[in-house]
Amino acid sequence: MKRNYNILILMLLLAFASCSFTTKTFSDPNKDKLLIQAITYVLERGHFDPKEINDEFSIEVYSDYLEQIDPLKQYFYESDIKEFEHYKTEIDDQLKALDISFFNLTHERLMQRIEEAKVIYKEVLDTPFDYSVDEVFNSDYEALDFVSSKKEMKERWRQRLKYTNLANYDDLINAQESADENDDVEKKSLEEIEVASRKETLKTIDIYYNDYIDDMERKDWFVVFINAITQEFDPHTTYFAPEDKEVFNQGMSGKLEGIGARLQKRMDNIKIVELISGGPAWRGKELEVGDIIQKVRQEDEKEAVSIIGMRIDDAIKLIKGPKGTNVYLTVKKVDGTIEVIKITRDIVELEETHAKSSIVTKNDKRFGVINLPKFYADFEDYQKLNAASDVKKEIERLKEEGMEGLVLDLRGNGGGSLQTVVEMAGLFIEQGPIVQVRSTDEPKEVLKDTDKSIVWDGPLVILVNEFSASASEILAAAMQDYKRAIVIGSKQTYGKGTVQSFFDLNRMVRNYKDGDLGALKVTRQKYYRINGGSVQLEGVKSDVIVPDRYSFMDIGEKDQENPLGWDEIDAAEFSFWEGYFDYDTTIKKSIERMKDNSQLKLIEENAKWVKTRMDEKQHPLNYSKYKSQLDLNEEEAKQFDEISNYQTNLTFESLPYEKRLFEKDTVLKDKRIRWHESLSKDVYMEEALNVLEDLKMSYSIKKVATVKD
Repeated sequence: MKRNYNILILMLLLAFASCSFTTKTFSDPNKDKLLIQAITYVLERGHFDPKEINDEFSIEVYSDYLEQIDPLKQYFYESDIKEFEHYKTEIDDQLKALDISFFNLTHERLMQRIEEAKVIYKEVLDTPFDYSVDEVFNSDYEALDFVSSKKEMKERWRQRLKYTNLANYDDLINAQESADENDDVEKKSLEEIEVASRKETLKTIDIYYNDYIDDMERKDWFVVFINAITQEFDPHTTYFAPEDKEVFNQGMSGKLEGIGARLQKRMDNIKIVELISGGPAWRGKELEVGDIIQKVRQEDEKEAVSIIGMRIDDAIKLIKGPKGTNVYLTVKKVDGTIEVIKITRDIVELEETHAKSSIVTKNDKRFGVINLPKFYADFEDYQKLNAASDVKKEIERLKEEGMEGLVLDLRGNGGGSLQTVVEMAGLFIEQGPIVQVRSTDEPKEVLKDTDKSIVWDGPLVILVNEFSASASEILAAAMQDYKRAIVIGSKQTYGKGTVQSFFDLNRMVRNYKDGDLGALKVTRQKYYRINGGSVQLEGVKSDVIVPDRYSFMDIGEKDQENPLGWDEIDAAEFSFWEGYFDYDTTIKKSIERMKDNSQLKLIEENAKWVKTRMDEKQHPLNYSKYKSQLDLNEEEAKQFDEISNYQTNLTFESLPYEKRLFEKDTVLKDKRIRWHESLSKDVYMEEALNVLEDLKMSYSIKKVATVKD
């Protein structure tokens, strides 16, 4: 029996939308003005919660735009800001009049100040740094004022470059101290090391400006301005220039060439926010979420390039590269230590983002584990590839191995196809509503599972964390509302309760022949739990809350700029799952176990310690104090070594069909061995299996994969 949904091409994260609501013709020959006209038109008429473009909106765009083009306050002067402030409440009027004089003024001034900065940093790096002086560098740029004179500007650059140079200085000292006596290494004095370190810093900054900043054209800066406008509506509404749209489409195809990591810029730092399953960084085991990349060196270069303060697009260009080439990343670990990590670039294999399963025996009971990194689907041929069908297939295989309970691991799953998540939820219930979707000024739509067959009606646990978002949140919320599964994980999931659509701006403009206009990703809908509540901001709260190393980091939707708010609508009609009579009792038992778990207590202490390190804004520029702080961080970090040494007595193994594949595919075998080793050290998986065992004790599995009348 086919499932009947009206969502065959609807995606949770992305949907390519027609511009059917547009009736206006855009024909301004000036491309910049044409973009402003088309984008503001779509935003005002197509956004789920359109903001009024008024003085308040203007003030926010003004502040955010200046922060984006000069986040370190190293270019503009107080006098520039006073001049710019004339436009603080005028940007809204300019947008309506297709006037871009504010952008023109700030862009011209920025170009001037960048040229001045090139002179300043060269002068600063031409003068020795005295690391015996007791002074402190403040990296809290938001709290800094713009400088009022060239003297103050040079001092600001001096302090930042002195701090940046400290890492080079320390590296050279360490290299000399660790060199073997037999090595042909010329011993240098501290003065000579200081000179060499400044030369390295100068070289990296020269590369940054010559190869990246100077390559940026006016149109690239204009994209920054446009996105300062679009992201006032919400953090997921974004303009994609033609070249960015092409890169995005390549990413959607599943072909990710590089190190296999998703990066995010926070102030002047480039941070790892996700490791793509199966990618080079994931396989290497050394990089982890929360690490900050400070420098990048290519295999054919001697010197690393600092990416501190670099635009994220420019940093990505350095980090990416052809398959088979090596890149060396200088990384500040989440525990404060510094490491140089070698990664061989590769193409992330698509199948590694697909569902995979394992079987584990615990106290003579066999349980299944399915890991799902994303809710994928091929929308050109949905029947050929989608996560729901793959998970169903894995469940059937696990049942053949005598599975008595199932753990569905959605940790780190950022979402994907809405159709897929609705179908997947239907594998675990007879039929009923799964999620509610609402557009502005339109009746809500209740998306339902209408197929009465149940593929798995036994005990079910869903694992989540702070990175479980969108489709993951829909599935976890639905199973929680039905009391069909017990959700174990972080205090809450990511909290993204919105749906985006893509608008091809070229379709909106008639007779425009001056190139590609790009596309606009717009938040068009919000989705709601079947109980009526939104997951926006609040996410899905776990039934059993367990701390992890990200517990105190600002990584959720609520921590983004301008997120849409939480609200609720009427609940859909649904009935609780009738199979589990010990649902609440099992949760209480799990919570009690977690209170006494020493591993989780250590993880929580580590998370607090990492948060403290990340919040540090005052950095000593005295080398002795700098070195002492590094040594202290390394010493303190040792108390958390036991976290990685944790071991359960559980053994996970692949299913027979995979074992047959291992005979010819040794790479796949190695990947599964590593995954199973990770599971055997996973305290969260251990508790998930404890919960399944509790459920199993008082629950007799009914016939599965049957159709109910």
